[in-house]
Amino acid sequence: MFKKILIANRGEIACRVIKSAQKMGIKTVAVYSDADKHALHVSMADEAVHIGPSAAAESYIVIDKIMAAVKETGAEAVHPGYGFLSENRLFAEALEAAGVAFIGPPAGAIESMGDKITSKKLAQEAGVSTVPGHMGLIADADEAVKISNEVGYPVMLKASAGGGGKGMRIAWNDTEAREGFQSSKNEAAASFGDDRIFIEKFVTQPRHIEIQVLGDKHGNIIYLNERECSIQRRQQKVIEEAPSPFLDEATRKSMGEQSCALAAAVDYCSAGTVEFIVDGDQNFYFLEMNTRLQVEHPVTELITGVDLVEQMIRVAYGEVLSIKQSDIGINGWAMESRLYAEDPYRGFLPSIGRLTRYRPPAEEATETSVVRNDTGVYEGGEISMFYDPMIAKLCSWGPDRATAIDVMRNALDEFEVEGIGHNIPFLSAVMDHPRFVSGDITTAFIEEEYPDGFEGAVLTEPELRRLAASAAAMFRVQEIRDARISGTMDNHEREVGTDWVIALGGQEYPVTISADRDGADVKFADGSMHRVASDWVPGVALAVMDVDGIKLVAKVARAPSGYRMRHRGADLKVLVRSPRLFELAQHMIEKTPPDTSKLLLCPMPGLVVSVVVAEGEEVQEGQALCTVEAMKMENVLRAERKGVVSKINVTAGDSLKVDDIIMEFD
Repeated sequence: MFKKILIANRGEIACRVIKSAQKMGIKTVAVYSDADKHALHVSMADEAVHIGPSAAAESYIVIDKIMAAVKETGAEAVHPGYGFLSENRLFAEALEAAGVAFIGPPAGAIESMGDKITSKKLAQEAGVSTVPGHMGLIADADEAVKISNEVGYPVMLKASAGGGGKGMRIAWNDTEAREGFQSSKNEAAASFGDDRIFIEKFVTQPRHIEIQVLGDKHGNIIYLNERECSIQRRQQKVIEEAPSPFLDEATRKSMGEQSCALAAAVDYCSAGTVEFIVDGDQNFYFLEMNTRLQVEHPVTELITGVDLVEQMIRVAYGEVLSIKQSDIGINGWAMESRLYAEDPYRGFLPSIGRLTRYRPPAEEATETSVVRNDTGVYEGGEISMFYDPMIAKLCSWGPDRATAIDVMRNALDEFEVEGIGHNIPFLSAVMDHPRFVSGDITTAFIEEEYPDGFEGAVLTEPELRRLAASAAAMFRVQEIRDARISGTMDNHEREVGTDWVIALGGQEYPVTISADRDGADVKFADGSMHRVASDWVPGVALAVMDVDGIKLVAKVARAPSGYRMRHRGADLKVLVRSPRLFELAQHMIEKTPPDTSKLLLCPMPGLVVSVVVAEGEEVQEGQALCTVEAMKMENVLRAERKGVVSKINVTAGDSLKVDDIIMEFD
């Protein structure tokens, strides 16, 4: 077996590969850019080599720099992770020429299957059903519009060398096709160093289901069931699960066998994924093959018990697969939630900064539940604008789908992240959404269920009452502590009240609280009662409560007259007042926010790519004003209403902070 391998990647996937290598007794080498000097993967590896500036185009995707690190450290093999150089034929060839093993498929397979245009042609030749589209190279935006009309709107413009949602746009008309073509080319060039674009029909109401394949260098290829990846936003997967709640055994077998046949046609070895669109009648259509490890591989590992990274290393070393198709079953159900540094309340725009608090739920593995967290960050670390905004991949397992969802709900409740915007509230809301719980999902789920964006989950009346009871119990503990601190010299303490009014989520609950050593009884005005028990003390950010025998976990921060409480996707301002103070508060005038309707504010930190209007120009509602790039994604900012541009404060290349004024309107 290899004695030392180099991981040509960063973040959580680099950490993930290091863990398997360590388990196998293999030494590891990390590479890092300026921005990643203090990254987690650097500290986890046995050695680390600096490879250049922060921008990936000057470090992580520069083949010569990776090869120099390989030579310097004497690494015998390289694992590319995903993204960056993982599907770069030239990189695989450079390693082969240097006598270094590539922990991935051969260069020929990368060239034929990693290229989306070529792979689709090969699939068609092999008799695999494919989505209609144009597989040839597209010269310019005019040709893109012409092809889009021939295929028929809506169409999807995709980077040929791409993946992970980068370089993808959906166009419903000529204007969107023209704009999308240029943005896709720009993103593809920045992310992959290859700006080729192809166009295919966008299938409405589809499910995105993919098959994991694994092959060795001796002609053995197996499939490890499927993953459902239909919960997507901007073609970026957000939640994945295995198996799919939609497929039957016959369809699973057919998809798996076709995937293996396609892999065999290009002498594929290592781990790979064949992606399909599946319609409501379980007809499936080949999309592409990713010749690398997928982000969502943990859910496959959880239901099969196969360590895919270990298998990739063994295959690269030349070992015969020790697993046969008959060994692969489906044990339980697994979920993966991708935690991103993005603000769901601001249109999911990227967020950067320091993680002032990062406390994942405890990882565990029992006969009835598993919590796994693949991450590449730590408390005090920084989320950079230069890379993908993923913070972690939180995974859960249970003997059935309902249990896996419930384990995920609790794990998300317990996951503490502060200092940046993040999507935990949104993930929690999806886990409780009736459509998701029932398995009635398509790739349009987020678009259909959150058409106006995400504004927080709306809790049910029973959930609000449990939170109100918890807040009352916590406030009582807080008041007792404050009374002791403010006691007089002769040790008399001020009296702690028993009657309070709890206001949250637009509801008001007058309550009376009585306590004993084991907890508190919170009685509501209608006579209903909740029993609350907890060891929570003031200052603890995570409140774990027992309400009527049911576990309730909420993130808590002290606020004027109460708390900020976050639970199951809801971010609530909870006011706890005496009846008299509540009565007086009704006469208080609420502060109105400043008027920013005549300003275009930068919604996220980023770089100005272009400004496409001029001072004095009249703009229409929906018209593009400028483009801002953040975390390798281009974001077109548009006019919200008709107006005249009075002042432009930025130029292309400027670096902006959140809420910087880009332009002003009359």
